[in-house]
Amino acid sequence: MSEENKDPEDKAEGKFDKAKSKAKESAKEAKEKAKEFAEEAKESAKEFAEETKEAASDFAEGAKKTAGEFSEGMKGVTESDNKKILAGILAIILGSLGIHKFILGYQKEGFILLGVTIIGFVLSCVGVGVFMVWITGMIGLIEGIIYLTKSDEDFYNTYQVGKKPWF
Repeated sequence: MSEENKDPEDKAEGKFDKAKSKAKESAKEAKEKAKEFAEEAKESAKEFAEETKEAASDFAEGAKKTAGEFSEGMKGVTESDNKKILAGILAIILGSLGIHKFILGYQKEGFILLGVTIIGFVLSCVGVGVFMVWITGMIGLIEGIIYLTKSDEDFYNTYQVGKKPWF
């Protein structure tokens, strides 16, 4: 039978079969591409998971090391090392002379307070010196209150380890 003699139904059926086979091929290709993409995604996820585990492990090791260093530092602290009460009381009573600064190991700051106070006593007959002595006394009072209100650990970390000289 020639093409012209074929029934239009047969022509349509032939076109349908061709379209059906093309659709099957396209579906197979899409399925293969989806499988490839899924495999690539799985590999990427595995690599990301491994990198994340490694980073978390490194962070954990660093945190343990830091905690160990802090613990070691605090183990060496005895009551005599923490001079909080002595420095606080001396700051309130003799703050203008800077005795509390010498106790904590701040020689430069201690000499500054002592020098200003001595100059203030010398100039007290002029009137300006009274103000200088009053200022150094207030500094000592404020620092004494700060020292005594801090926890032992905060005081140690701030003034003995951190070496914060003023307030």
